[in-house]
Amino acid sequence: MSKDLALPALTTIAALVAYFVFMLNVGRARKKFNVPAPQTSGSPDFERVLRVQQNTVEQITPFFAALWICALFTSAKLAAGLGAVWVLGRILYAWGYYQAAEKRGPGFGIAMLGYMGLLIGSIYGVITHLL
Repeated sequence: MSKDLALPALTTIAALVAYFVFMLNVGRARKKFNVPAPQTSGSPDFERVLRVQQNTVEQITPFFAALWICALFTSAKLAAGLGAVWVLGRILYAWGYYQAAEKRGPGFGIAMLGYMGLLIGSIYGVITHLL
């Protein structure tokens, strides 16, 4: 196995750790805002914490696909770097959203830049491979 693949693997681990923390935060918020499972609504403060976790679930599968296609067909280092941008963006998104819904935008934008870079890198790598 190529040593270069350790970099996107490390980015994958970072994304999984961030997601794990978001899951833990939902559990903490359930207790703090008295929202028992399986309820998904109640305090707006709880709902923002839950949305961070749910939105990450919605985005993590396409992120992983783009990360690994870009790593395998374009550049493992490029994929790891763009993936790190996505992870950082998700963390900033969570931090902002936990404070107020209006503060989630910058983190979301940063994460989308990372994802779009991975998607473009994936498309480029696969097309050039086929040609």
